[in-house]
Amino acid sequence: MWFTKSIIETLEELKVNPEKGLTEDEVLLRRNKFGENKLQAKKKKSVFQIFLSQLNDWLIYVLFAAVIITSLMGEYVDSVIIILVIMINAGIGVYQEIKAGKAIEALMKMSSPKALVKRDAYTKEIDSSELVPGDIVILEAGRIIPADLRLIETANLQTEESALTGESVPENKRAEDVYDDPNTPIGDRENQAFMTSVVTYGRGVGVVVETGMKTEVGKIAHLIDNEESTKTPLEKRLNDLGKMLGKIAVAICAFIFVLSWFQGRDLAEMFLTAVSLAVASIPEGLAAIVAVVLSIGVTSMSKKNAIIRRLPAVETLGSVNVICSDKTGTLTMNKMTVTQIFTSDGLIDLDDDKRDKIPNSAKLLGKGMILCSDATLENGNSTGDPTEIALLVMGDTISLDRKDLSRNTIRINEKAFDSDRKMMSVLVKEENGDYKVFTKGALGSLKKVCTKIFVEGEIRDVRDSDLENFSNAAREMSDQALRTLALAYKPAHRETKPGEMEQELVLLGLVGMIDPARDEVKPSIALAKNAGIKTVMITGDHKNTAFAIAKDLEIAKHLEEVITGPELDDFSDEDLKNNVDQYLVYARVSPEHKVKIVRALKANGNIVSMTGDGVNDAPSLNAADIGVAMGITGTDVAKGASDMILTDDNFSTIVKAIEQGRNIYSNIKKSVIFLLTCNLGEVVLMVIALLIGWASPLIATQLLWINLITDSLPAIALGMDNGDPDVMKENPRNPKENFFSNGAGLQAVLGGLFIGVICIFAFWFGYYEMGYSPSDRNVPDEVVKNARTLAFMVLVFAQLFYSLGLRNMKKSIFEVGVFSNKYLIGAIVLGILLQVLVLFVPLLRDSFKLHMLDRKGWIMAALLGLLPLIAHELYKLLFMRKK
Repeated sequence: MWFTKSIIETLEELKVNPEKGLTEDEVLLRRNKFGENKLQAKKKKSVFQIFLSQLNDWLIYVLFAAVIITSLMGEYVDSVIIILVIMINAGIGVYQEIKAGKAIEALMKMSSPKALVKRDAYTKEIDSSELVPGDIVILEAGRIIPADLRLIETANLQTEESALTGESVPENKRAEDVYDDPNTPIGDRENQAFMTSVVTYGRGVGVVVETGMKTEVGKIAHLIDNEESTKTPLEKRLNDLGKMLGKIAVAICAFIFVLSWFQGRDLAEMFLTAVSLAVASIPEGLAAIVAVVLSIGVTSMSKKNAIIRRLPAVETLGSVNVICSDKTGTLTMNKMTVTQIFTSDGLIDLDDDKRDKIPNSAKLLGKGMILCSDATLENGNSTGDPTEIALLVMGDTISLDRKDLSRNTIRINEKAFDSDRKMMSVLVKEENGDYKVFTKGALGSLKKVCTKIFVEGEIRDVRDSDLENFSNAAREMSDQALRTLALAYKPAHRETKPGEMEQELVLLGLVGMIDPARDEVKPSIALAKNAGIKTVMITGDHKNTAFAIAKDLEIAKHLEEVITGPELDDFSDEDLKNNVDQYLVYARVSPEHKVKIVRALKANGNIVSMTGDGVNDAPSLNAADIGVAMGITGTDVAKGASDMILTDDNFSTIVKAIEQGRNIYSNIKKSVIFLLTCNLGEVVLMVIALLIGWASPLIATQLLWINLITDSLPAIALGMDNGDPDVMKENPRNPKENFFSNGAGLQAVLGGLFIGVICIFAFWFGYYEMGYSPSDRNVPDEVVKNARTLAFMVLVFAQLFYSLGLRNMKKSIFEVGVFSNKYLIGAIVLGILLQVLVLFVPLLRDSFKLHMLDRKGWIMAALLGLLPLIAHELYKLLFMRKK
């Protein structure tokens, strides 16, 4: 019971020095003993178990019944072909399930929580799975606790343990507490922190006492099975669609069987045909194909710095029409840069390549800023405050030798910065033995303590006009979103005390610095705008600074489009809802304001994406339709509350993710429409022929073969199609839109009808070219075989070629590029080769009851097979372009 032991007892028992942590050798030994710090998931299904699960379907049971019936009838070839179709379909399902599972596993690893540990006297961040008992873990606000810890240091530490205790109120933690009662409840153990809990406030240090399944949450994992798979809304819609179509198909097949009964046909043969048509016409592969397309798309997005944590987010991304973005680090580089220097000699623009020689006043200013700094910058590696780092870079820009300056000056004393004075001062000794005080701070504060000014290399008394010039310069910099920092100095002596440093100073100058916008952000905002997506900036910066950045990025044009947090407080929820769409920039806002903004935007029917990185951003990330966490600066809490994580903290990645989300949904829609068109074509062919009283155009094995060749492979290939470069020129998709909107349903119906009709014609022609009609009685078997072969070939060719036209609902195949989807071309070529193989290999030809086509038959099959594609291209040209 670790909570009954003191800190010293715990450390001694775990044999660890809290100042140095464990050595890497000791870590290795303990990992071999205790294993990885992971909860053991439910045992994965074996490939054989997955294979068996693919056979657990009522349609498959019907096929197995068909196998038994054909065997009893002596139709062994039919039995073998049906079994092969069952096995191949199950094999494809196994491959798809394994592939989707691996993709999701990879994403889970990429977004696993990190732990800050002390090892070998160094602090570093590692995967939480690498922790072992005895590791010293550092805790800070926003961190997820990676294992069960005995706390050894706490400073106002609070953790949220609702996952274990059910209490949503954070618990106060005290490392020094020790409990005598071994039955002390988890919620009362204030000297411990538990795996999966969240640090909500303060900081602390703890030693790992339990890992993996031995943690408190691990004990719960023994009792529950938390690996229940959930379907996305998209998959649920597809399942519902499949069930509806399945019922229709079964009804049609039952009708065919009853009709055949009254027409006096061979009932055993027609039973097989009806069952095969049911299997062929029901798009049972929809859910599996969607799972593969989603997993491929999500994996591809992760390689482009966007990790999707929840699959429904992919569907929602295509509907986003408002992106609420933080400014610092997302729209900007999160790297302060000095762009302007102002002294009595005038303004110097450091971005101007044609600037004149740097005056002495600016060099003295740069020298003072460097000396009055605690930051470091060596070979591109920096430490310290971003503002002070920017001042060091400025020194390099104006050609100051910082190394020489460091060698030749010594800091003797200092007066640290505080928020009341808004100044910092240092006393330095120079190489020549002179002493100087340099003071940097806000111009308003420095003006109160400056009695003189440095002008043209000389010091004179400061005048009101001088102070006004500096104030005007600072105001102009602020209007350009620049943060200003002023510098003053004075000659001094070694005995100058901190209390005397900031008196009777000489005003030297000021600098203007900015966190510049990322180069790629402005084009991304323009791209989003063209796509009907509004970008809203939400920041804690001042109103003018926020507006200047927003204006530069073309987010906002007028100051009236900016509102501050305090102004928002005066709005009721109804007022905000009515006015929220007119504001594009929210400045000086708190996390509570973010939630209000998101809710107001959603109340107006917008689909909102929201970025955040802190613990307090979690509510707004949850409130948004798509919560986006920062991967670099984001806390574990923010990542846990998000739907998507940006591994580069870059706004342009959000826009790219939306673009890819639209393309993924578009690809799924193509696959769905293709499958429905093909299935409808088969049903139309069979139903019309049997209603007329003709022989069945296709037998059971042929229908099953078509289902295998022309359904699965091209549908998956369409799902892997290249993104449409013009997808971001369209408005966001309505979230209530279904697969059949925007003319897609009509295209599917017309395409299916047309394919069915031309196959009817091909079946008739197969009789006609041999001098018979389908209505004739006592037609020779070879004539019927010829007609079925022609219908069989035309149906396969028509469906394979038609898939090319479905790559884009508006553009022609030549605009899209006939060969630009290598997967689809491969699926078509493979389908044609297999179809030709079935016809040319005598054993297969006899098995499928086919007749070798003559030259006229081959020409007819090729021409008729191309007609649906040509008709679809003409339909797009005449009707879709006009829309």
